[in-house]
Amino acid sequence: MAMTDKYRNPEQKARDNIDKMLRQAGWRVQDKDKINFTAGPGIAVREYQSDVGPADYVLFVDKRAVGIIEAKREEEAQNITVVEEQSGIYAVSRLKWIKNSEPLPFVYESTGVITRFTNSKDPKPRSREIFSFHRPETLKEWFEQLKSLRRRLQHMPPLNRDGLRDCQITAIENLEQSFKEDRPRALVQMATGSGKTFTAITSAYRLLKHADAKRILFLVDTKNLGEQAEQEFMKFVPNDDNRKFTELYNARRLSSRHVPNVQVCISTIQRMYSILKDEELDEAAEEIPLAEQLTKPKEPVPVGYNEKVPPEFFDFIIIDECHRSIYNLWRQVLEYFDAYLIGLTATPDNRTYGFFDKNVVSEYDHEKAVADGVNVGNEIYVIETEKTNSGGTIKANQQVERREKLTRKKRWETQDEDEVYAATQLDKDIVLPDQIRTVIRTFKEQLPNIFPGRNEVPKTLIFAKTDSHADDIIQTVRKEFGEGNEFCKKVTYQSKEDPKSVLAQFRNDYYPRIAVTVDMIATGTDVKPLECLLFMRDVKSRNYFEQMKGRGTRTLGYDDLRKVTPSATSAKTHYVIVDAIGVTKSLKTASQPLITKPSVSLKCLAMGVMMGATDEDTVSSLAGRLSRLNKQLNDKDLERIKEKSGGLELTDIVGNLLAAIDPDNIEKKAREIDKTPADQEPQPETRTKAQSELVSNAANVFTGELIELLDSIRRDKEQIIDHGVIDKPTNVGWAGDAVENARSMVQDFEAYLEENRDEIEALTIFYKIPHRRQDITLAMIKMVKARLHEDKPMLAPLRVWKAYANLDGYRGENPVNELTALISLIRRACGIDKTVSRHSETVRKNFQDWIMKHHSGGSTKFNEEQMEWLHMIRDHVINSFHIERDDLESNPFDAKGGLGKMYKLFGDDMDRLINELNEALVA
Repeated sequence: MAMTDKYRNPEQKARDNIDKMLRQAGWRVQDKDKINFTAGPGIAVREYQSDVGPADYVLFVDKRAVGIIEAKREEEAQNITVVEEQSGIYAVSRLKWIKNSEPLPFVYESTGVITRFTNSKDPKPRSREIFSFHRPETLKEWFEQLKSLRRRLQHMPPLNRDGLRDCQITAIENLEQSFKEDRPRALVQMATGSGKTFTAITSAYRLLKHADAKRILFLVDTKNLGEQAEQEFMKFVPNDDNRKFTELYNARRLSSRHVPNVQVCISTIQRMYSILKDEELDEAAEEIPLAEQLTKPKEPVPVGYNEKVPPEFFDFIIIDECHRSIYNLWRQVLEYFDAYLIGLTATPDNRTYGFFDKNVVSEYDHEKAVADGVNVGNEIYVIETEKTNSGGTIKANQQVERREKLTRKKRWETQDEDEVYAATQLDKDIVLPDQIRTVIRTFKEQLPNIFPGRNEVPKTLIFAKTDSHADDIIQTVRKEFGEGNEFCKKVTYQSKEDPKSVLAQFRNDYYPRIAVTVDMIATGTDVKPLECLLFMRDVKSRNYFEQMKGRGTRTLGYDDLRKVTPSATSAKTHYVIVDAIGVTKSLKTASQPLITKPSVSLKCLAMGVMMGATDEDTVSSLAGRLSRLNKQLNDKDLERIKEKSGGLELTDIVGNLLAAIDPDNIEKKAREIDKTPADQEPQPETRTKAQSELVSNAANVFTGELIELLDSIRRDKEQIIDHGVIDKPTNVGWAGDAVENARSMVQDFEAYLEENRDEIEALTIFYKIPHRRQDITLAMIKMVKARLHEDKPMLAPLRVWKAYANLDGYRGENPVNELTALISLIRRACGIDKTVSRHSETVRKNFQDWIMKHHSGGSTKFNEEQMEWLHMIRDHVINSFHIERDDLESNPFDAKGGLGKMYKLFGDDMDRLINELNEALVA
């Protein structure tokens, strides 16, 4: 074949490539004078004659002409859209021996490298680039359809808005408008906790039901997110049908290279890549988010045509957490499919916008979600210690404990020389039990300040550096809080207890109160009762940090929160980030960079090679690391590696990796691939392909278990545990920016009230006619709240309350609801109260003062039954701000006899007492 390459002209090379692509897609390629329709259902005939000349290829399905291909040499790719006019002429021409009265609907232009396709059955036919030609059975199905997919998308019925949030309605309706405009890519940006997955499933349901979509791929980047998505599909019930999604359609999470014929496939992008390569995938490769995997192929991962999963297999691909690097290094996996791409993310970056052509159908950020009550905001509490900030020195001649990381076996020895360690080495090479203890003890001691009025620890998630660090934290938490095993548990991929079970307990049960994780629930996992995030690890990726913070943003109602946190006095109003390592101050990168090889861990190098990295830098770095490791190991370690590698010695693994990037071996392999004669050099692309195949074969030995073993052996095998160091807190309290943010919010709130004091009746009374405060009604306060939400949604009353509480040093309970919070805030803003206080507390205090004043005078003291009624009036004013005669005929007064009973108890003093109470209780 290489011999003929030299003599083939560019047009012939393009046609040879097109022939190959057609055969891969199931077509029989034949010359015009050798047509044989019995050879298969799909026949591609070269140089078929038409009334305007020979068409390069005419496509026949079951003897019916359905399409044409216009072939051009590779150099004409830059002008391939110009060829559309020429191919269109052939599509409407009369074919020889065929009485085709209608134009051929399916038109392709191809160089054998670039292929574009136009379906004239679409409402506004527009060419699009595709990976390869569609299969004969696909064109047969499309040919026989009355309406194409894009035409069906034009006739979607209006969205049933019942049960949907405004942000979800906006996203779905705009997405469907994007489909009508035939935009191939769309980005749905919705804040964490605002219901992205629910929105996506609602959209998928409508596409299946109303647009007759054949298949939808829901793409994630971790196994955990895939399992969670599968559960969401299983429990989804549409608002126009009382059956569950899975009773109407089949949804399946992919766990092997077999792709079932179901309407919804849920898969990691890693597994979909392996499926396209027709290879098995170790599940360990699905556990680490792509954003956390530092070693990645330099070039986009190559994929080839797979007849089991052809490019047209899916109509739509929903890409969850698309802000991660899947669209960069794994781009070919997405672009393999001839499908609409829908990205879901809470934290897009510039590359995200670029990939989705800036077609943002929903922009709903965290601030809007907080303002709408869809999310809760956060406050930052800082715990700094001496050792966390500065590290320290282990002195020579002192007794130190050494502990194996994997087995946790311990031994004592004398330190040979002074060893200086940096803060970044803590919990990796050096463990200071008192540093961990100091952080946890300080956290425990400060909980009454962080969460006033609570009788139990709020549901708290601690982010640890490693599994070993997580174990140390768990033991310390249990000791410092004086609690048992159920109080604090680990939720990581390496935990012995089923992490899914622990996660379900953490979400739904009283115990555990505290969960410790490394990365399993750092992103995408829904734990609504979570009110506190304690960071004991730093994070450098801005997007990843935002995702971790997102674990706390979910809202939860009062009754549901009390099921797991009984002493909660209101709905979840906010969450607190406890920063014990400086994570809120450290420099963040916009996205995870490709780190230079010397600083990339052995685990990341090995994972990268297992996942498809074949460049020389990565492979040689891995081989070098393993070679150095080999010199440090004992026989027992080497035997364990041999067992996990299927019988290969570590030296063999190193040798195979080095052989895979050896230039001589690459050239030999390239000559085999291209059958290059001895007097010619293989093409550069053939060498690249040869190296890729050699490295892939050498990398087959790597599995998740082998990499975990190598990594655990590599990590110096031991940690130094210094029990002699005593740490101490150096800075404990609310973060400075939290105070500044609170001050800014208070100023905005007070400015808004000032600006509207003449327009809103309740504000006019508070600011200008204070003696009429007793006339304030529930309806008036609701009007203030409605105007505030409309004009300044960021100034949600419970958020403003938290700001005042921070500035005033308030340590009491939070308001029961936004209306009672608002009345207290107005009193504080206009100077009636010097510090913020709950409306209920104000009313109760004023009621007590009024009773004492009444009893201390000459008046007759109220009897027990009268006091019961006065207490009911007090409680009514707490909730409704004002009482009138008519209110006495409603609950709870009517059950006690209503207006008549009160008149019987108080006689002619009744109206005077009502007026007095209205005035006194809101004074």
